[in-house]
Amino acid sequence: MNRFNILGIFLISLIMVACTDQKSDNKKSEGYMADKAEVQKSVPVSFQDIPFHTIDGQPTSLAAYSGKVVLIVNVASACGYTRQYADLEQLYRFYGDSGLVVIGFPANNFGAQEPGTNEEILKFCQTKFDVTFPIMAKVSVLGDDKHSLFVGLTEKSEVRGDIKWNFSKFLLDRNGNLVSRYESKIEPMSDQLQADIKNLF
Repeated sequence: MNRFNILGIFLISLIMVACTDQKSDNKKSEGYMADKAEVQKSVPVSFQDIPFHTIDGQPTSLAAYSGKVVLIVNVASACGYTRQYADLEQLYRFYGDSGLVVIGFPANNFGAQEPGTNEEILKFCQTKFDVTFPIMAKVSVLGDDKHSLFVGLTEKSEVRGDIKWNFSKFLLDRNGNLVSRYESKIEPMSDQLQADIKNLF
């Protein structure tokens, strides 16, 4: 075998090793993405100017809560997590004077678990859980008719990804920047969520 053949075999071997290492790195990256934490942190992105409506039909936006720490939650009245309304209200009453506002956005995207009208939803929240935090008009948080606010929260932030179920939570700082996202199972009164909120005061 002449030296040119040997050189050729050597170069092919180097290429094969490099490709194997790249595949390994890709698998590690894919594994990391597949094992995303239930709490995700975001580089600040502002959503204050996106319009929406209160549950009684008045136009508003997050600019109305400028200077406050905001917890946005997609809520539903017939979900296994509906009990979180009670803890969301407790959270709001506990930290409201410090500058927290909880905002509920009813949505019927998951299991058709929010089928009622805005009037029915508000009555349910107030009579069942004595909710005093702001509830907005019913919106879509998934699909082609997704509201612009949730397009921003799930597609234009550093914690991209569709909402998986009711009672997902988005934490915004006093300037309207998204800083953290929490999956449904993260309880409103959890130590982690409370600590993150207090860090923004």
